[in-house]
Amino acid sequence: QVPLVESGGGAAQAGGSLRLSCTTSLYAYNTGCLVWFRQAPGKAREGVAAICTHGTNTYYSDLVKGRFTIRVDNAVGTLFLQMNSLKPEDTATYYCTERSQWRPLKTGALAAQNYATWGQGTQVAVSS
Repeated sequence: QVPLVESGGGAAQAGGSLRLSCTTSLYAYNTGCLVWFRQAPGKAREGVAAICTHGTNTYYSDLVKGRFTIRVDNAVGTLFLQMNSLKPEDTATYYCTERSQWRPLKTGALAAQNYATWGQGTQVAVSS
């Protein structure tokens, strides 16, 4: 199993952009889902975006739809999250995760309890 390692977090101003990266498993990408979650202090971990079954399906939280884009670069085995039009409420630690041989619908894909392996997270701080 490829270790999940996130990078790309940092500080941004509202309206700005950041791109997060995560080393991941192409097997999970081809047969299951690769997912970004986030967790703000004192809050539960919430699903942000998922890409499933070799990109056949992508799911976004309503909070980020239209602003964030999830994609995979097959050549380098990396999962990305492009975050545009950032808001202060996007401030959180962002985690990537994966699950192989699985074809969930949106609710399942973005539910933290369905994943067992997590990266160490990368922090995003958006100021107003």
